[in-house]
Amino acid sequence: MKKAGYYSIEECDAAAYTLPDPLRDFSGEKIVSAVQWSCFQRGEILKLLKKYEYGEILPRPDKLEFSLIAPPRKALDGKAVRKEVKITAAMADGREHSFIVLIYIPAERSGPVPAFAGLNFTGNHNTTVDPDVTPTGFRFPGKLVKPERSVQHSRFVPETLVERGYATATCCYHDIFPDRAGGAPDSVMKLFCDTEKGDPTGVKYSVIGAWAWGLSRILDYLESDPDIDGSRVAVHGHSRLGKTSLWAGAIDERFKMVISNCSGCGGGALHRRKFGENLSQHFQAHLDIGYPNWFMNETEKFIWREEDLPIDQHELLAMIAPRPLAVATATEDLVADPKGEFLACKAASEVYKLFGSQGLPADEMPLPDVNISGDISFHCRTGEHEQTPQDWAHYLDLADRYL
Repeated sequence: MKKAGYYSIEECDAAAYTLPDPLRDFSGEKIVSAVQWSCFQRGEILKLLKKYEYGEILPRPDKLEFSLIAPPRKALDGKAVRKEVKITAAMADGREHSFIVLIYIPAERSGPVPAFAGLNFTGNHNTTVDPDVTPTGFRFPGKLVKPERSVQHSRFVPETLVERGYATATCCYHDIFPDRAGGAPDSVMKLFCDTEKGDPTGVKYSVIGAWAWGLSRILDYLESDPDIDGSRVAVHGHSRLGKTSLWAGAIDERFKMVISNCSGCGGGALHRRKFGENLSQHFQAHLDIGYPNWFMNETEKFIWREEDLPIDQHELLAMIAPRPLAVATATEDLVADPKGEFLACKAASEVYKLFGSQGLPADEMPLPDVNISGDISFHCRTGEHEQTPQDWAHYLDLADRYL
């Protein structure tokens, strides 16, 4: 038995496994058509994903309000129009929760444009070199997680996106659910639960589910903006936010394309390999550091016995079918298990085939920096756990094809 918190990063340590077959229903019958998948099997697997990993889908609020916190203005050397939109979700009994979304739209456009939507880690003001973006990102009330500016600009490259004809929308994940233990009363959970009497995360809902809820609310706004084509929106995320983008894409089929960057455990990597950041490390690290557990309490029961989980991550990826899915990783990010992400994509391809798609057009793990571009795409960039302009180059090429 390996000790809790141990990272397996040698391929010889990867566990042998047999994956659950997404194309076998609970009676053992084979799913042979897209209709069977869409009308029956998809919903059954979704129930398992909710129970054992991501929780119930948070409901829509009784009311959504969108308001500009400042007039739109030219930005990024005139290449873009910047909007900062406050989204307020409210319930009939007066409970409210608000967060600010930073949006850049190409200044030169002939009509509504497609868009990328994703959460950020350290505040909207860190995703851009724009000098006067409203600071956001409160891990604790009234305390910015990172007051500095432009720290994570290379993860978002808004100039590149608008030059290629895409809008970009982002919000800090802390402003939806602060990534700390005890954060539920300062999160969207207070709309739906009495968070003063107990923390509902892990019992009915998950933290990742709350962040995914925020992405859907951003999409609600984008559908209302006449400058943006809300039917052509890609959802993206890096690391834990890559896990979130996959879940958001699984439960909200309005997202036209789904992008997961270095998402690892609970994202694109197979649990059963027990490689890199496995469930043991995840739950132990969160206890040590003071993060909330992003998944359900039920998930914790499968530490070191991931083979007993009724689901695995290839089935999460299959929830995206037949929409385009991009999964990316990096050579030095062994904690996120690059091979496990590739194998999950291969296994999910069996569901894509029901729709006449090849899914992932590869049988073997590609060499570093070789892009595989299909309805399921994959690349393993040389380098560390990061989202870089090189990753964006592949995503934008895919968007040109699909959006």
